[in-house]
Amino acid sequence: MTSPDKIWTAGLIVIGDEILSGRTQDKNIAQVATWLQVQGIRLAEVRVVPDVESRIVEAVHALSAAYDYLFTTGGIGPTHDDITVDAIAAALGVPVVIHPEARALLERYYESRGGINEGRLRMARVPEGSELIPNRMSGAPGIRRGNLFVMAGVPHITAGMLDALTGQLEGGAPLLSETIGCWVAESEVADLLRKVEAAHETCQIGSYPFFREGKVGANFVVRSVSAEDLKRCCDSLADGLAAHGYDFTPGGI
Repeated sequence: MTSPDKIWTAGLIVIGDEILSGRTQDKNIAQVATWLQVQGIRLAEVRVVPDVESRIVEAVHALSAAYDYLFTTGGIGPTHDDITVDAIAAALGVPVVIHPEARALLERYYESRGGINEGRLRMARVPEGSELIPNRMSGAPGIRRGNLFVMAGVPHITAGMLDALTGQLEGGAPLLSETIGCWVAESEVADLLRKVEAAHETCQIGSYPFFREGKVGANFVVRSVSAEDLKRCCDSLADGLAAHGYDFTPGGI
């Protein structure tokens, strides 16, 4: 489902003390951002918040008001400190209920794994009025309520939930990108980058410097929703680099 003329945006809330303490390295930001681009939706803001209800509620209010979609990762497990569902319900002003389909899924999943218990049943709790996001990896589903999507913190489980949502969201034209690499200090071509980007209004150029083999270089990533505009911008940048005497590598270094 696409609306090419509209730029669709999303916010992401990463929930968990373990992320903020450094005990766990987040991988969900990158995979959510990449998935959203394919859906024609741009990840516009990310907030990392602790397992504190008031902080989650504050973030939900702010980001859901600012963007078309809101995603959260983390804090929907079976333990007492998994408070995301309660916080989301509080932010929405609705009660938490046991979703009958989620309960049935968990009962089937744990039938040969020791059966359902109070902790496992917590994963069937949802804000009232929610739908479920399928989870092929374990019995615990994700949660969808309108344009709010509540997903697991474990990256491979999140990936499965995103896969289940593929094609289900309305978005714009997918953001396309091409990379040009060059052994040059980005400061030396900053003016060129600015002029090329200004001449191609539908394109953005990101500069990503690196230091390898004792040399300074940079990869220039050109992005656009138009394949034709993207090609024209890349050609213009390549011509500019060549005119300044710099060798460049299509595809990046």
